[in-house]
Amino acid sequence: MACVTMIYLLCLLCITKFAVSFYLPGLAPVNFCKAGDDTGTCKSDIKLYVNRLNTEESVIPYEYHYFDFCKGDETQSPVENLGQVVFGERIRPSPYVLSFLKNTTCENLCTKTYVGGDEQAERKLERLKKGMALNYQHHWIVDNMPVTWCYRSDEDRQYRSTRFPMGCFSRESRSVQDTCSLNPAYSKPNKYYLFNHVDLKVTYHSGGSEEWGSAFGEKGGRIISVEVSPRSIKHDDTRALDCTSKEPLEIPYEKLKAGEKLDITYSYSVKYYRNNTIKWSSRWDYILESMPHTNIQWFSILNSLVIVLFLSGMVAMIMLRTLHKDIARYNQAYFQIESGEDAQEEFGWKLVHGDVFRPPRKGMLLSVLLGSGVQVFCMTLVTLAFACLGFLSPANRGALMTCAMILYVCLGTPAGYVSARIYKSFGGEKWKSNVLLTAMLSPGIVFSLFFILNLVLWSKGSSAAVPFSTLVALLALWIGVSVPLTFIGAYFGFRKRALEHPVRTNQIPRQIPEQSFYTQAIPGVVMGGVLPFGCVFIQLFFILNSLWSSQMYYMFGFLFLVFLILVITCSKTTILLCYFHLCAEDYHWWWRSFLTSGFTAVYLLIYCIHFFVTKLNIEDAASTFLYFGYTLIMVFLFFLLTGTIGFFACFWFVRKIYSVVKVD
Repeated sequence: MACVTMIYLLCLLCITKFAVSFYLPGLAPVNFCKAGDDTGTCKSDIKLYVNRLNTEESVIPYEYHYFDFCKGDETQSPVENLGQVVFGERIRPSPYVLSFLKNTTCENLCTKTYVGGDEQAERKLERLKKGMALNYQHHWIVDNMPVTWCYRSDEDRQYRSTRFPMGCFSRESRSVQDTCSLNPAYSKPNKYYLFNHVDLKVTYHSGGSEEWGSAFGEKGGRIISVEVSPRSIKHDDTRALDCTSKEPLEIPYEKLKAGEKLDITYSYSVKYYRNNTIKWSSRWDYILESMPHTNIQWFSILNSLVIVLFLSGMVAMIMLRTLHKDIARYNQAYFQIESGEDAQEEFGWKLVHGDVFRPPRKGMLLSVLLGSGVQVFCMTLVTLAFACLGFLSPANRGALMTCAMILYVCLGTPAGYVSARIYKSFGGEKWKSNVLLTAMLSPGIVFSLFFILNLVLWSKGSSAAVPFSTLVALLALWIGVSVPLTFIGAYFGFRKRALEHPVRTNQIPRQIPEQSFYTQAIPGVVMGGVLPFGCVFIQLFFILNSLWSSQMYYMFGFLFLVFLILVITCSKTTILLCYFHLCAEDYHWWWRSFLTSGFTAVYLLIYCIHFFVTKLNIEDAASTFLYFGYTLIMVFLFFLLTGTIGFFACFWFVRKIYSVVKVD
């Protein structure tokens, strides 16, 4: 037991070290210098990009220009990868002009005018109000770094966020803390306060012992961080802006009267600060360290390790004591028969040796689900391995989703192979149906749900709506790459000889005796998902936060270790329950082994419902539909993953125990 503990702790230390020490392979630093000193090795212009806006009160994100902010030249937008498009990221150039080491004070960006009675202007103004009421947040990017916002809560704690609000709506009653409550200047009830001015603080590293620093001295450097301080300022004179004014820009709750004008002037200031104590290679640390939960992560790992060690002890006790004694008694009875002595009557799990490998009902469906589960398992394992090595870090936007999708498509071969071999071992002969279902069923369910959800996003004009061309590309990857690879895997699977089981199957099925409560199918399946879910539920909180609350997830070392613990827990739980069922002379283990660990997905669904009710403030029907639609996709894939793990662990266990016992 101590040896097992040491192995887990060594794995934990190694994975955590990998997660910290590797930093963004393939992403090169950018050198900046003053205007006029531009060379081929540095540049003076700093590009500020804007991303889509989202909120915790709605699942529907929108592009930057949807709210009628000042637009940049969107023809110069960077090319987004597949993962960014699917996740709804829409990175566009901003009109903000930043020149390295050139401080800017109260620069006029643009002025938007809204006139009462103008239908188009009123519609744009209502969008602005809706965005502030729902607390939509900006996501800005400079030098591939998120622009951060520091603020203090009611408890006087300072927080750092990778997003900042577009404004706030001061309600008459404030039952909870909102953005307006952070500043007493925004206190008038039923008023919208648009943050039309931003103060940007750019921190850079210059000089030092690094080779690039000596070439520029005081004139060059690399950007370490960019912080933003949004404010609401009423600009009375657009020709002479005064950004020191404390009077906020108030937008009335009521509609503008006919002919009434409302001018909104956007402005910004930029200041540069030198900091040589922080290196460029560690500039993400201040963002990641400001996010809490590290102690909770360690608690999660220790909690999972305790469960794994408990299960290890249980399985070891069964394998080394109970099962060993069973095999010894069974073999002793067999030799008594061989020598002509009176033998004891068979009992326990040996009694069902003639039925334990009887093909299950709906064997076609089971083999198809197992093939798809192997595909999901391999995709998850490889993706997490790449993430631990730093290739799928938060700075490499969209890389995680892109890698997962490409891997899923390219792993059609093992899916077809496993499905074909399992189906052939069941004695199945409809190989065409097996191949088609393996290639179409699970991906078809995921794609159909995704397409329906995308229709809802299209109808709402959301930036998360995947363009039709991208949908066609996804369909082409599925039909043109995944399906042929599945056929290739199935071809080799069907050419192999059928799996030979260690014992023969009787022609007449044995009657199963009446079962006690805990050995019945439904209670066993329900109990089987508790321990695997207990190993991962704390980690689920951070994953759901990153998906729905725009929190940055970066602890892939922890996640990889939790994934390994999940594999071990699902395997041992299923083996344990399978042994109890076989001892109760119930040989229907095929589907039960899949559903026992697969039932963990049901607990995942319940937890997602709990997260929706307690952590999110979503009220509109479209967002609710989208949340549960995407949750169903995630739960379905998790069901395939955990069910497949449990099945193959149980498959190995059953074959192992019946191969070492002597039977007629």
